[in-house]
Amino acid sequence: MENNKLSRRKFIRDTSLVAGGMVVGALAGRGYAFDKNTEAAIRKTPSYNPDMEYRRLGKTNLWVSAVCLGGHWKRVNVMEQDFNKNRRDVVSRCIDVGINYIDACCRSEVLAYSRALAGRRDKMYMALSYCGQEVRDEKYRTTKKLMESFDSLLKEAKQDYTDLWRITCHEPGGRHSFNTSCELVAALEKAKKQGKARFIGISSHDRRWHKMMIEYFPQLEVILFPYTARSKVAPKDSLFDAAKKHDIGVFGIKPFASNSLFKGSSAPGDPHAYEDDRRARLAIRYILCNDAITAPIPGLISTHQVDNMAKAIKERRSLDVKEKAELERAVEEMWAKLPPNYQWLKNWEYV
Repeated sequence: MENNKLSRRKFIRDTSLVAGGMVVGALAGRGYAFDKNTEAAIRKTPSYNPDMEYRRLGKTNLWVSAVCLGGHWKRVNVMEQDFNKNRRDVVSRCIDVGINYIDACCRSEVLAYSRALAGRRDKMYMALSYCGQEVRDEKYRTTKKLMESFDSLLKEAKQDYTDLWRITCHEPGGRHSFNTSCELVAALEKAKKQGKARFIGISSHDRRWHKMMIEYFPQLEVILFPYTARSKVAPKDSLFDAAKKHDIGVFGIKPFASNSLFKGSSAPGDPHAYEDDRRARLAIRYILCNDAITAPIPGLISTHQVDNMAKAIKERRSLDVKEKAELERAVEEMWAKLPPNYQWLKNWEYV
């Protein structure tokens, strides 16, 4: 009887929250409630869609979709279509379903997505990096050279600014000297001061270096690192502890382990399409159970894949026993067939 009363009380409370406009979008089914100011901020986010979930990107205070668009387009050649049209169509569908952030990490991606967003730049947040001319190359380890590279890419992409400049660093990041760290942060700060980058961050595949950077340089606002369906929070000294302490926005890259999660080719009509779609949704739901992850950023090559990600957001967050077992089998297969150049992902089982 008491349990029934509690359930009824909870039902009345949740119903009142929805009626009062305190529960926003896809969060309504998960008990998230916001004050009026926060609710208003979420509704003002670019391409807001009530069926999408939005998460706060750390101290940037941006609200970004719980799944975002990664810059890579691996396997796009399985479809016979014009590349630029493909990218524009994918971006259009992202806007339709409420996905509002693009992460472009190299010159070709920045140029492609700048074209795809032409005439509607205000519909999505966009991050950029010029990985080929940043600190991985020893010629670009000074503030001056980094700014020259950054400015040249903005000009070529016909962009006045970027929402996030996130410098792509070595893997492991510890290969950089502390002097390089200081130089790259100085470049990021300069771009922000000049109004060319609204927010700043870094990407690396090195947990300890990430931790050092965000603890030593409070100027940093966003970090990107691998987080797959096999990843877990480390039981002690987790990178997430530092990220939470310093209110850092976190994007998870490689959520599908460079497509090793899938059985098929992603081509239209592939016989494994149904199972691969399901695996993708299970992986995203699993990753989003970690509330320290702002959003995973998978590369999506078709409007169908965009729709599948939107479907994952609307599904129940936590996995039941059967789903957990299903995902575990898929992840075991994924781990077994990682290509040689992605074996390093196994180092990211605990974060």
